[in-house]
Amino acid sequence: MFSLRIAAAQSISVPGDIAANVRIHTKFITAAQHAGVDLLVFPELSLCGYEPALLPACVLQPSDAGLATLQDLARQARMAIVVGAPIASHDVLRPHIGAIRFYPDGSSSVYCKKHLHTSEESFAIPGDPAGDNHFALHGTPLALAICADAMHPPHAEQAAAAGAALYIASSVVSVGGYAAEVAQLQHYARQFGMGVLMANQGGTTGGYACAGRSSFWAPGGDLVVAAPGTGPALVVAEYGPQGWRGAVHAVALAS
Repeated sequence: MFSLRIAAAQSISVPGDIAANVRIHTKFITAAQHAGVDLLVFPELSLCGYEPALLPACVLQPSDAGLATLQDLARQARMAIVVGAPIASHDVLRPHIGAIRFYPDGSSSVYCKKHLHTSEESFAIPGDPAGDNHFALHGTPLALAICADAMHPPHAEQAAAAGAALYIASSVVSVGGYAAEVAQLQHYARQFGMGVLMANQGGTTGGYACAGRSSFWAPGGDLVVAAPGTGPALVVAEYGPQGWRGAVHAVALAS
C-alpha cells in the first residue's frame, strides 16, 4: 500500500443548519490539511445532523452552491473528503441517507446507504443495492459504508471480494450500541485483512447520545488509534514503512 494518511473527523452537527455545519467542516479540513491527511471522513449525516424530521428540508447534491467551499478545499488541500447528507429519492418526504465524496481533482460522487435500521424506514429510502461505494486513493482501493451498512456482514464481504484495502464507516453510534458495533468492525479487520476506519459523531444528535471514540483498526484487527471519548477530535491513521500508527489531534472550533 502506498504511504497514506486517513482521518476520521469526529464532529458534532448543528441540527438542520447546513451553513453552520459547513463552517465546522472547514475547520476540520484545515486541521486535517495541517496534519497531511489524504482522506478525511465525516460522520453519518454530518451536514445536517441525524435529525429525521429535518432531512427533507436538508437534501443536498454535490453541485449545490453551499457546498462549493468544501469542493474547493478538497482540491486545494489535495484531499478526498467524505461528508454526510440527505440525498433526493423518488419520495420527497423520505430521502436517501447519503455520503458525498469530493476528490482532489475537483470531481465528486454520491453513495446512498443500502441498509437501513428498521427505525429509519419511516423517514428514509434505502439506496440502490448496486450503488457504487468503491473508490481509490493513491492507488489504494477503498469501500465506504454508512453506519448500518457495516452491521450487515455481506456489505463488508463484498468490499473485501472487490479488493478493498480499507473499509471506511461514516457512523452515528450511540453509547449503548458502541461495544457491539466496534466489535463487528474490528472483526472485519481481522477476518478480511482490511484496515477499518470509523468516523462517529462526537455528541448528541437526533436524541442519540453518541459515544464518540472514532477509531482505526489495522488489517488483522489491532486497534491503532481511537479518540478518548466524545467532543471534537481528528483521529489520524498513517501507513508507512513501519506499518500503521495513529494520533488524535484537537480541533479548534471557536471563530
